[in-house]
Amino acid sequence: MPFVNWLKRRLVVIAGLITLGYLLLPNVVVTVFSFNKPKGRFNYEWQQFSTDAWKDPCGVAGMCGSLSLSLQIAVWATLGATALGTMIAFALVRYRFRARGAVNSLIFLPMAMPEVVMAASLLTLFLNMGAQLGFWTILIAHIMFCLSFVVTAVKARVMSMDPRLEQAAQDLYAGPLQTFLRVTLPIAAPGIAAGALLAFALSFDDFIITNFNAGSTVTFPMFVWGSAQRGTPVQINVIGTAMFVVAVLFVLTSMAISNRRNKQKA
Repeated sequence: MPFVNWLKRRLVVIAGLITLGYLLLPNVVVTVFSFNKPKGRFNYEWQQFSTDAWKDPCGVAGMCGSLSLSLQIAVWATLGATALGTMIAFALVRYRFRARGAVNSLIFLPMAMPEVVMAASLLTLFLNMGAQLGFWTILIAHIMFCLSFVVTAVKARVMSMDPRLEQAAQDLYAGPLQTFLRVTLPIAAPGIAAGALLAFALSFDDFIITNFNAGSTVTFPMFVWGSAQRGTPVQINVIGTAMFVVAVLFVLTSMAISNRRNKQKA
């Protein structure tokens, strides 16, 4: 029974690889069909290999404009949610104040609440305030939506921090600002970075909240949804493939830098 024993020892690894392959399968399909040349309006069946879409990724009117708008909103929403979420996380962990438990509970509501409920609530708020739907209403909605995820990520990191490190810095005559910049912030940085990356992905990918509060503004997810009704251009697959490759390269670069630092410390 050598094969059975070998399988038992590597069952977890095999299951992990199968799961990873299943998760990456849609990305593989998107990449393959980015080199397709469909005969009709819909890029759903393989017809002919072509690199025309890669040569002209902005060949579809309005697509690159909507992509640029989504990236701008995602960047500003990430900055806003990360700044506010980091401060909220530190306040919830380090300080005791009235209604602290209620605030902790309310933070998780946006994550547990269906997006359509939040979208409709925000739309009602903006209409009652007389705000014009567009870039700013989308940005405010995205910051509110991403805030809970940032707080959760940063809070977990702050709770695991050893307060004796900050106390040691203070014993060495470091001021509050110097202690925060040189001790607290570097230790909390992984949690802050994780929250920021999650906020960026959620903001860029969001459709439901954006669709309710966009007015006549069209983001990239809205453009993709609209295109699916009348024909799916190959350039959508090109943009999706390019973003996936950039994300993979970013992760690999981060891993390489982390491994290099660990080797230098060792």
